[in-house]
Amino acid sequence: MNLSQLKPPPGYKHRKRRVGRGPGSGRGKTAGRGTKGQLSITGYSRMRGFEGGQMPYHRRLPKRGFTNVFRKEYAIINVGRLDQLPGDVFDPERLQQLGVIKDLKDGLKILGDGELTRAITVRAHQFSKTAEQKILAAGGKVERIAA
Repeated sequence: MNLSQLKPPPGYKHRKRRVGRGPGSGRGKTAGRGTKGQLSITGYSRMRGFEGGQMPYHRRLPKRGFTNVFRKEYAIINVGRLDQLPGDVFDPERLQQLGVIKDLKDGLKILGDGELTRAITVRAHQFSKTAEQKILAAGGKVERIAA
């Protein structure tokens, strides 16, 4: 198959309709816009969310709370999951290689769910108190990465 010889199927492409080109065209004079009204005027653009004068949906809904633009979102992993993985040293790059975390986002946070049965070294941006206690209790090391 030669890509330079590909053609759309017959009847697929249409000529653009040229409106406002005289009375013989069938779309002359008002160019299919009708007479009068704001829709008939050149340059008219409807406001996004406009519902014909009815109160728009985005104004009918109650607004609550706010969005913190400075919020940090962490990739999280539990201590119990680390116990199942091979190796003794875990950092964000290693966990991405193992396929445990896909997107690092703003950093890595270790949470304390599950049990830890061996000594491991963990390098992460954040640790929960229980995760830190469990790692240290098992004889492991906790290293914080500066953000």
